[in-house]
Amino acid sequence: MKHRPFFAGLLIAGSLFASHAFAADADQIKASQAWIRVMPGTLPAGGYVTLANHSDHAVSLKGASSASYGHVMLHKSSTEGGMGRMEMVDSLSIPAHGTATLSPGGYHLMLMDAAKPVKVGDKVSLTLNFADGSTLVTDFDAKPANTVDAADAPMDHAHH
Repeated sequence: MKHRPFFAGLLIAGSLFASHAFAADADQIKASQAWIRVMPGTLPAGGYVTLANHSDHAVSLKGASSASYGHVMLHKSSTEGGMGRMEMVDSLSIPAHGTATLSPGGYHLMLMDAAKPVKVGDKVSLTLNFADGSTLVTDFDAKPANTVDAADAPMDHAHH
């Protein structure tokens, strides 16, 4: 039968289309209020962002990377018995139709080994990596070391 290769091709094409019919996790995430806290010298910087999940299922952030930093790790800060501690974590779940916030004192990205000095006012591009293999490139605003949240504007002391 001469039509067999044609139909086999249609079946393969159809299955490839079906595998791409579902959106990647990164396509369902909106990043906002992305900023990093620039620390003096070679101290690691902290990366913070709010991630909103617009899908019907939980999405897992597995980590991040950046050409601006040699290492980017997902960390969680906590306090136990009056002692602050920080630990590396494998993932952060973003609930269906919910948000997860990386913020000082909680989950955050630890940015180590800057390729070149990052200055307040710079934009730093980070690639957020999700469990399904998808990625979301997000620009983070570099803010001073004394910044406590995304709403804080860098203070300009040049005119004082």
